[in-house]
Parts: sequence; C-alpha cells; structure tokens
Amino acid sequence: MIKFDSIYKKTIELSAKPAATFYLFLLSFTEASFFVVPPDVMLAPMCLAQPKKIWRLALIAIIGSVLGGVFGYFIGMFGFNLVQPYIEQYGYQSHYELALQWFSDWGFWAIFIAALTPIPYKIFTIAAGVLVMNFPLFLIASFLGRGLRLFGVACFVKFFGRRVDYFIQRYINQLGWLITGIIGIVIIVEFLTN
Repeated sequence: MIKFDSIYKKTIELSAKPAATFYLFLLSFTEASFFVVPPDVMLAPMCLAQPKKIWRLALIAIIGSVLGGVFGYFIGMFGFNLVQPYIEQYGYQSHYELALQWFSDWGFWAIFIAALTPIPYKIFTIAAGVLVMNFPLFLIASFLGRGLRLFGVACFVKFFGRRVDYFIQRYINQLGWLITGIIGIVIIVEFLTN
C-alpha cells in the first residue's frame, strides 16, 4: 500500500536541495508545452521548505512556465503535424478542439483562463501557435494567468504556511487516495466517452 506521508516528507526534503530550483524551472517549462504534472505540485513544498525564498521560487516557476508556453506556441506553429498523433493518443483531442473554439471566440482570454486554471495549458499554447495568435498578446495572457496562479500558490503557503504543512501531514494519506481516486474516475470517464 502506498504511504503518501513518506512521499510528502521526501518531497519536502528534496525541495530544500540546491538543484530543486532547476527542477522547478524544468517542470514549469515542460508542463506548459508537453508534460502533465503541474508546477504547483513542486512549488508548494519548496515554499514550505524555503520560506525566505517564496517569491523567488514563484517567479522561477512563472518564468519557466511562460517560456514553456512559448515553446508550445512554436511547436504549434512549426511542428503541429509531429504532435497531433500524441494529442489524439493521450486523449487531448477534445481539449484541443475546445481550445480552437475558444480562440475563435475569445483569443486573449482563452490563454489567460488556461494559464490560470487546471485546464491543460499546453494544449492552448500549441493551439495558439497553430492559429498564429498575436504573439505579444499571447505572452501577456500567459504571464498574467501563470503569474496569478503561481503567485497565488506562494501567497497561500506564505500566509497559511505551517498550518498548511500540518494539515497536509495529518491528512496526506486520505488526500493522496482521494486524488488518486479522482484521477482514476476521470481516466475511466474519458475512456468510456471516447
């Protein structure tokens, strides 16, 4: 049986290591263009482990994420034919079609909302490149959306710090299994509806 409390403690330990900042940047970059794990998962424990560096860590995550979004934009602009089979294979086709619809309806706001929420931002960055969205607007929307989201995580940890840590340590196993169950249900629903 998985013990999420030991995984959480190990994450906190690793978050205090010097190389963790690079991994936070790398995770933020890759999540915005092709990877599935959001930077929030690493940012929050790092902020708990290094409370004096909270704003710096949030800024690193934001910069990494926006640069990853730019990479996604260029994937869409120059290499969409290479990634389209993966979008279909991993079940993101409906998200991609939604992104195209949102761009035709809302443009700037589509990127902003995707950058701010748990909607797969990477799909929107690629779609923005495919549709050759106005690049300065793309950058502004990405920076504002990711900035609000990741600075929001940092603020949450800053103001509730040890209480958040206490809550997580006390309920980590229940939270871990709850999240695992939700992910499992989403996968099953996605499989059954495709």
